[in-house]
Amino acid sequence: MKKAIICVDDEKIIILSLVEQLKERFGNKYIYETAMSADEALMVIDELVQSSVNVILVISDWLMEGMKGDEFLIKVKELYPGTLNIMLTGQAPKEAIENTERQGALTAYMEKPWNKEELMNKISDLLGE
Repeated sequence: MKKAIICVDDEKIIILSLVEQLKERFGNKYIYETAMSADEALMVIDELVQSSVNVILVISDWLMEGMKGDEFLIKVKELYPGTLNIMLTGQAPKEAIENTERQGALTAYMEKPWNKEELMNKISDLLGE
């Protein structure tokens, strides 16, 4: 079964940087998909799942138009309980992070700007690489 990693952020440059770093580290081992909002990401995830692709990791910002990252990751966890979730943000209030953790929807949290090596090592650890 194919496996996918989804990057969600309302800033295109962030998404492009993440995908570039993921491809550099993991090559073609995974499918890399992007979304610029939580709603778009939910549609992308649903389409992948319908196509028999296993979405194994979601990397999401917190501050986005519409649904915030904590709500989004909680929804992902409800709909796709096996998915790992990383919140990558510089603006999430402590309460949002704690709420996401309480709901069991936060596998890891990292602040922007991120250290490329730390983030890629964290992802490798989570994926058992």
